[in-house]
Amino acid sequence: MTEELSRLSKPVDIKQDHYQGLADPPIVLVEYGDYSCPYCRQVMPVVRELQDQLGDRLQYVFRHFPISSVYPNSQLAAEAAEAAGAQGKFWEMHDILYELTNPNLITLENLCSYASELGLDEDRFRTELEEGVYAEKVREDFMSGVHSDVNGTPTFFINGERYDGAWDFISLMEAIEKPLGVRVNRAFQEFVNIQASGGFLLLLGTIIALVWANSPWAESYFHLWETEVAFEFGAFHLGKHLLHWINDGLMVIFFFVVGLEIKREVLAGELRSPRKALLPIMAAIGGMLFPALLFFVFNNGEESVSGWGIPMATDIAFTLGLMAVLGKRVPIALKVFFTALAIADDLGAVLVIALFYSSGIQWAALGAGALILLALIGLNRARVYAPLPYAILGVGLWLAFLQSGVHPTIAGVLLAMTIPSLTTANTTAFLAQATTVLENFERMSMDGTRDHEIGSPRQAVARTLTTIAQRVESPLQRLERTLHPWTTYAVVPIFALANAGVALEDSIIDALTSPISMGIVVGLVLGKSIGITLLTWLTIRLKLADLPAGTSMGQIFAASWLAGIGFTMSLFIASAEFSGLLLDQAKVGIIAGSLLAAVIGTVLLFVFEQEYDERTETELIQIMDRPPVLP
Repeated sequence: MTEELSRLSKPVDIKQDHYQGLADPPIVLVEYGDYSCPYCRQVMPVVRELQDQLGDRLQYVFRHFPISSVYPNSQLAAEAAEAAGAQGKFWEMHDILYELTNPNLITLENLCSYASELGLDEDRFRTELEEGVYAEKVREDFMSGVHSDVNGTPTFFINGERYDGAWDFISLMEAIEKPLGVRVNRAFQEFVNIQASGGFLLLLGTIIALVWANSPWAESYFHLWETEVAFEFGAFHLGKHLLHWINDGLMVIFFFVVGLEIKREVLAGELRSPRKALLPIMAAIGGMLFPALLFFVFNNGEESVSGWGIPMATDIAFTLGLMAVLGKRVPIALKVFFTALAIADDLGAVLVIALFYSSGIQWAALGAGALILLALIGLNRARVYAPLPYAILGVGLWLAFLQSGVHPTIAGVLLAMTIPSLTTANTTAFLAQATTVLENFERMSMDGTRDHEIGSPRQAVARTLTTIAQRVESPLQRLERTLHPWTTYAVVPIFALANAGVALEDSIIDALTSPISMGIVVGLVLGKSIGITLLTWLTIRLKLADLPAGTSMGQIFAASWLAGIGFTMSLFIASAEFSGLLLDQAKVGIIAGSLLAAVIGTVLLFVFEQEYDERTETELIQIMDRPPVLP
């Protein structure tokens, strides 16, 4: 089975890898490099300085990652180093190759000349290069880099984990030595990089809410969210309970990010073309219709029948987080498919909230919101890229919707749709300016300009580079990248803490057997899986779309049960529609249904586990063709 892409490098094999230092040191620095890459050549003095500073504590390992489409002679150079290594002179040839300032000097004749200077058997060396004896060894290094998600040269791994920081000596030493401040920051970054961490915090918030609501301090839990919070400015007064501020205010940020994700997927993601978008959209439609129908069956004629939208939504944080935990059992193509499905599902949930869970429409306020929305569209058309005008009008849009009767979180989605998705930078001009700035930076370094003082010329150059680099990123990308961690690690867990608490004073069996709870459980567990699987199968059967590469219908069926984790959106719709006993019963159903769907989906993914190759040969060639990553 092909290994899933990882931030971890292949373990060092002292019989196969080329290394300097002790065989079992406390610090291992692995470099994936290319002898023709100028950036690898420039960073070599830093590696030497690390070796001098750390001595026997450091083991330095070099692995080949030739990018032949960019540097045509890089494969030959890597094989030459291996051929020299076969005669005990790998590091000597390694140093010679990195001293070459012109990659065009890497020719067979020149390499043989270098071999002769090193005292190697030149005839053997030439024959081995001509016959490609070490091509497979170089490819093994390259493939290990591919599976460790190496995307350019040089790429470093410190004690097996990919290093994504700066390549200067101090930054690398901090990553190796890990002083307290660096360790704290690193621990946080490691937690954030775990895809399931958002789902973990969401689960933690839910558990705390349930325990708190059923503890001797339960009264404090419910009183906390009933606390009145008001804003006054002259005659203007806006007051709500803390729970309402979270659901109607804080969650606007969550829906804004959802809107950004929807727009990004439609413009540049899996939903950008009709054929690619059809399969996840059809699956999402099935995953919304069948849960609603099953809920209706259990609640027809009941007061709770209006809650049919509760089991329709999929919680993308929980679902994709659990898929990440399952690792190799969920192919990348399946994760991509369910991400697109969840985005389409979110769009459906937004429409349901806007159309069916808004009441008492105030047309004057809604008209004011429409005018503000037109102004936001005008900003977009006028190519206004600064965030402040959008933020100011966005607050006005939210206030208008807050008074209109349409759920105010819809304002977040509408605001997201007006955020510019195009970059303001001209590629040619950007490259020219960035090159000029970097040349100035290099010249100052060679002149010995001091850079530790505030306001120094080099720091000014660095700020300029940061400014022009930001122009390449569109406002949509920048906002999504900036706000996504806040929604994942703050907004949604706070929402769960405030909404998941339910006092189970009576038997939990009574709550679970209520029509609303049973409708939610059956809708989430059976409705999601049946709807997604059936409409996916029909779409493929009718040849309207293709099954995602490297997946099977069995895996689609298994993963469809995970889509029954409807936590965040389901709680949101339930809180918008019900209160009192019905809301408590709905919460029990949501928690029980989501938990049951997660368990069944996990078991089925083990059952339907199959061999798959996450990267086709074509994709590997594309990796080879990628240019090196600039520092």
